[in-house]
Amino acid sequence: MAMGAAAFGGWGLLLPVVPLAISVGGGSDAVAGASTALFMATTVATQLFVPRMLVRFGHRLVLAAGCMFLGLPALAFAMSVNVIPALTVSAVRGIGFGMLTVAGAALVAELAPAAQLGRATGAQGIAVALAQMVTLPVGLAVFAAAPTVVFVLGAAVPLAGLVAIAFLPPVRPAAQPSGPSSGQRWTFRRVAIPCFAIAAASASFGGLSSLLPIAEPGRESLIGAALAVVSGSMLIGRYGAGAIADHLGIGRALAPALVLVSAGVAVFAYSVHGPNPAFVFLIAAVVFGIGYGATQNDSLVMTFDAAGPERYSQASAAWNIGFDAGTGAGAMALGIVVGTVGYSSGFAMAAVFAVAMAAVVAISRRVQPDRLAS
Repeated sequence: MAMGAAAFGGWGLLLPVVPLAISVGGGSDAVAGASTALFMATTVATQLFVPRMLVRFGHRLVLAAGCMFLGLPALAFAMSVNVIPALTVSAVRGIGFGMLTVAGAALVAELAPAAQLGRATGAQGIAVALAQMVTLPVGLAVFAAAPTVVFVLGAAVPLAGLVAIAFLPPVRPAAQPSGPSSGQRWTFRRVAIPCFAIAAASASFGGLSSLLPIAEPGRESLIGAALAVVSGSMLIGRYGAGAIADHLGIGRALAPALVLVSAGVAVFAYSVHGPNPAFVFLIAAVVFGIGYGATQNDSLVMTFDAAGPERYSQASAAWNIGFDAGTGAGAMALGIVVGTVGYSSGFAMAAVFAVAMAAVVAISRRVQPDRLAS
């Protein structure tokens, strides 16, 4: 949990800051969104190889390398946030984040008893969300006061995770099996639903976190507070969905969670349509955060359940690819769309996308309810 807090704290600290810094420096909304998209693109590319890294090097070494790649390059932002340097540094940092996301989630699944997997992933989610709840607003506030300092912090926080990694147990997964095992069927259908679900939800988050500070100039403190509320509300969503998965069945919370994601994004779309009081942003943040947290947890447990214990690292890679590809694609796509139709309409389109995915999940449960519950 301490390692996850440091890793995701460093990620959250600069997530809205880098696009804002590029925008302040004269870059377009599309380029600002591209910084997040490129970060996530290298994250996804790295995640494809992490299961093999875990077999060869073990969780601790992969996690330590991830902290180094995520943290140290952030110092380069202090020298320049011009388009080419900023995009290059974002790409390098994405390599570290790819290592951290897959190895961290796989380690939780390796250590937790199967009957408590939902709550274990929920507890790890609490650590991650608490870190983001602090670092998202702090990053924007520090950037407004001292831009260089926030980039130094963006390097130092992930590196602090090395202390926690030194105390992790020496877990190393076995070589990945090539066929079905333990009665599990590693099929595209079983994995596709949770991975597409988290991609749809994270696309909204990627767009919101990258573009809200730009959409509301002069209200960076309010947007930082709203993003903190999103992370705080994720605590409720993640652990609540974990308890539902352990007691009522895996997959039952996913469609309702996506509906909440859609509703939250819709309120954000309304909030940027014109001058609106702070409480509108905070309502949107609460609704979105609960739905986003629940979507994360239930979709992750569904993916682990589909894979079986022998394939936890593969399951973690598949889910994290959906998560990060969605985050990057959402930032990039909305950055392009809002330049044409405006922020309110762009966010509304993201809300429609999320509710459409909720319908797909609900239909899938009707088709194969026995495979999505346990």
